[in-house]
Amino acid sequence: MLRNTVGRAPFGRHRTTAAACAVLLSAAALAGCNRGGGSDSGGGKVGIDLPRSDTDFWNSYQSYIQKDIENGAVDALPLTNSQNDIGKLASNVQALTDQGAKAIVMAPQDTGAVAETLRRLSDKKIPVVSVDTRPDKGKVYMVVRADNVAYGTKACEYLGGQLKGKGTVAEFEGDLSSINGRDRSRAFKSCMDKKYPGIKVIELATDWKGDVASSKLQSTLAANPHLDGLYMQAGGVFLAPTLSLLQQKHLLKPAGTKGHITIISNDGIPQELDAIRKGQIDATISQPADLYAKYALTYAKDALEGKKQKAGPTDHDSTIVKIPGGFEDQLPAPLVTRKNVDDPHLWANQLDKKK
Repeated sequence: MLRNTVGRAPFGRHRTTAAACAVLLSAAALAGCNRGGGSDSGGGKVGIDLPRSDTDFWNSYQSYIQKDIENGAVDALPLTNSQNDIGKLASNVQALTDQGAKAIVMAPQDTGAVAETLRRLSDKKIPVVSVDTRPDKGKVYMVVRADNVAYGTKACEYLGGQLKGKGTVAEFEGDLSSINGRDRSRAFKSCMDKKYPGIKVIELATDWKGDVASSKLQSTLAANPHLDGLYMQAGGVFLAPTLSLLQQKHLLKPAGTKGHITIISNDGIPQELDAIRKGQIDATISQPADLYAKYALTYAKDALEGKKQKAGPTDHDSTIVKIPGGFEDQLPAPLVTRKNVDDPHLWANQLDKKK
């Protein structure tokens, strides 16, 4: 677990009436009554569903969400967690709207099956901010996401360059029912086919499950004992079981030494950065967990205030693009290697400061 876990979620509070506050004698108590009021948060409560709690990346995202709510970003209802279950997501969203949510923040892991939930929210005129994943169908106010095609392309170019266009690499594909898994997989394959035809790619479907990835990697290593590289589409899921397996097989050799398997990952969690420092893996692409939380809540507030969005560059080094059913803010996701792993601007290097 991450060391920055926040002890108590800042669950939304029902606002006391003005009359109740008026009888309080101290100014401090009066301020307490007004804290988190809807007038400061766009005029309504925000329902937030967390997608899962079994990866370090999403646990980090949750801690940032909680911190931003504590700081007054929005007036939030108690957080829910759908635990990677699209049925539970639907029931959680229904419960949040029953409790009075006027905007919803979610991160659907099955981007196809969420369409019916989006339709019901649209019928109720409840705006939706989707984090990290873009629904295949349905209306959204904003998708807060990094460019996942760029993830796959950057990973391909890094491995291709390090291996000088030759060798065998394995790829842990994410769940292909998710647009993220599809975007990363297609981009990686397209780049390899075009730029590095001398590299053999072994595609391993994992459904974002670390135990599945470890089992398939073990079989792959039995058939390909001289594996040259590995692309892990989600370090938060795959890093620990992969390093454990390679260590068991005496294949966890430091970068720069003979027999080292060149590894690039996605997520940018602290454990990945530590693994880069130790020479266990070579690179990762840092998903901005902090910015996901910040701008998810920012756009939820904008939606409650009725702000209209438009395509174009933003004031936070990203680009908003028009998508079917809404807009998408494509946040920057930098490549992290030994050269910049200690950059203080990387979110994973700021966690200790936020304790």
